[in-house]
Amino acid sequence: MKVEQLFTGCLAEMAYYIESNGEAAVIDPLRETEPYLRMAEADNAKIKYVFLTHFHADFVSGQYDLAQKTGAKIIFGPNATAEYDIYNGKDGEEFPLGEGKITLLHTPGHTMESSSYLITDGEGNTPYVCTGDCLFIGDVGRPDLAVKQGKLTEKDLAGFLFDSLRNKIMTLPDDIIVYPNHGAGSACGKNMSSETFDTLGNQKKTNYALRADMTKEEFIEEVTTGLKPPPQYFPNNVRMNKTINTSIEDILHKGTTPLDAATFKELSEQKDILVVDTRSKELYAEEGTVPGAWYIGIDGNFAPWVGALIKDINQKIIFIADSENRVNEIVTRFSRVGYDNTMGYLEGGMSNWKSHGFDVDMIGSISAHLFAEKLAKGEMEKPVDVRKESEYLSEHVVGVENFPLDFIHDNFSEIDPEKEYFLHCASGYRSLIAASIFKANGVEKVTDVRGGFKDLKETEAKMTDYVCPTTLL
Repeated sequence: MKVEQLFTGCLAEMAYYIESNGEAAVIDPLRETEPYLRMAEADNAKIKYVFLTHFHADFVSGQYDLAQKTGAKIIFGPNATAEYDIYNGKDGEEFPLGEGKITLLHTPGHTMESSSYLITDGEGNTPYVCTGDCLFIGDVGRPDLAVKQGKLTEKDLAGFLFDSLRNKIMTLPDDIIVYPNHGAGSACGKNMSSETFDTLGNQKKTNYALRADMTKEEFIEEVTTGLKPPPQYFPNNVRMNKTINTSIEDILHKGTTPLDAATFKELSEQKDILVVDTRSKELYAEEGTVPGAWYIGIDGNFAPWVGALIKDINQKIIFIADSENRVNEIVTRFSRVGYDNTMGYLEGGMSNWKSHGFDVDMIGSISAHLFAEKLAKGEMEKPVDVRKESEYLSEHVVGVENFPLDFIHDNFSEIDPEKEYFLHCASGYRSLIAASIFKANGVEKVTDVRGGFKDLKETEAKMTDYVCPTTLL
């Protein structure tokens, strides 16, 4: 039996392709179906099932389109309802696949339909369990996303999660490989490992949530403490995952339209259209950008930041790319988090824009060493650290305020457009995003600190004492 983990770094998401004797299954597919179709074709296999561990909040999954193209049956756990045909598997129900089988284990807690899938090969061995958002490596799924006012609290869900782990997952063999749906960088948990799989036995030793002597009350307290509000796009993605959406082919057809510079300029000046500059940090800083554009670089955590920062899931978007070779990728990654209204890209890029003599916005730039010198001399008006609060509290430059990018829109009333701001993050990606939003919202004097906190630690800047981030949860 072939089992392949398909890791998507931008989303810190893992899908799974399983094949045995000409029959295949996919667990938690992304929206683009082509990779799974190619894998099945290479194996001369038919995709028989599309399994979902739950209705995902952090990305739009591709079960409907994949089922339409293959005739596969869409399987959810108990309690799931959708606008398309699904099959609600029962706890313990077995689904034959070639010479093996996949068994549904209902593991509610992250959501009420949440299920894990135990994989059994032709010899009767159970080498893998796909745990979805029930169990991560080093963490467990957050229990606050499926709260129902007056009916279900996060403590209720945490209690269900405790029972699921103890009664369904921890009873499995210690040498079984745990295959989760997410890793470090996902907002579906608090402190996930960067590892993408582990043995259950090792997780019992190292994962705080699987401590053998932990009571249910202690578990509930641990998993509900330190939860930050989820990104604002999460409810929209859940809704989309329960409905039939525009096909990825139609989204790509519209979104990859080349726009000449004059047309791009005309569209960029319309209030209902957002320009997103997706180029590298270096090109963005060196060449400048279209006035009013937001910077969200395609080579960083692009999709999660799109979802966290662009409030309207139906926002009309035009974009700037490093090259035309990346246009399809950019539109695909917008759509992974439900931003389907991309209208096209700037043909010829910024060189074409400049050749027409159109205005260019520039973000100021300063080295970490010069920043440290100016700060020590008291020559900085508004030095700001845009990292997460936990990163800031763990260690930061003395005299620098925290203004997390995650909540930039909620807190923007604190910003004085007449002041001069110097922004840094960990390495320079988030600070450029924040700087571009500052600029687009009328703050003219905004400067990025190159290299961010990483480079600042190599300067004479005074730092606070280090505190382990895990103690701040």
